[in-house]
Amino acid sequence: MTQARLMDGTAFARRIVDDTAERAARLTERTGTAPCLATVLVGEDPASVTYVRMKQNRCRTAGIESRHVALPANTTTAELVGTLRELSADPAVHGILLQHPVGDHVDERAAFEAIAPEKDVDGVTFASFATMSFGLPGFVSCTPGGILRLLDAYDVDPAGKQAVVVGRSAILGKPVGMLLLARDATVTYCHSRTRDLSAAVREADIVVAAVGRPRLIRGQDIKPGAVVIDAGYNPGNVGDVDFDSAVERASLITPVPGGVGPMTIATLLEQTVEAAARQLGA
Repeated sequence: MTQARLMDGTAFARRIVDDTAERAARLTERTGTAPCLATVLVGEDPASVTYVRMKQNRCRTAGIESRHVALPANTTTAELVGTLRELSADPAVHGILLQHPVGDHVDERAAFEAIAPEKDVDGVTFASFATMSFGLPGFVSCTPGGILRLLDAYDVDPAGKQAVVVGRSAILGKPVGMLLLARDATVTYCHSRTRDLSAAVREADIVVAAVGRPRLIRGQDIKPGAVVIDAGYNPGNVGDVDFDSAVERASLITPVPGGVGPMTIATLLEQTVEAAARQLGA
């Protein structure tokens, strides 16, 4: 069997960002107001600082204004909720991104729920999960949304296929399963208490690895010809899939980095411009 084709998230994300930049420019010209994304960071975790800086840089390339709110590591839940409510009420801000994790001492769910649904461009609130699950207008979680766009780009139709999602987080595993279900896939969720993970994965036509454990999914577990989406990112640029062995069995596979990550940011920017258009009535 030949090696799998790489799903080039970097190239496809660039096209999305270019289209988003054109739409942002038209919106700014029509309304006199540029789309604005507010990023909120609690503490100075090096990885989080890097992610936020990357998102700010991408905003600039797409014609989106970026407002950054840096809060100290000892910020309380009440203080964070207050900040997010203020941003939600600010008409100059069209989208809000709370960089997570926020620290064990903070109630992350309470913080997410302080974001107004119409500004939840990262798709983290209960309201966004509900609209995503029921196929209603709203904003999808960015990584799951980016994954579905990448499948579309490579003409992978989930309808009728067995999809296995390894991971059940509220912002990745659960929502990507719901989006696949909405596309008529038969979805199985696997997690830390799944008794025989390898057996479940071997049945999958589409595998989404989103558990945060390096090289958990091995090539021998991959059904020949399966599509493998590695949404994991671990130290050393290592995904949740053992790439070297999986590439020998899959038909399509995302690299780490350069697969899912760029699609996440592209989706965030696209949804920020969409949020601005809705709020500005344009």
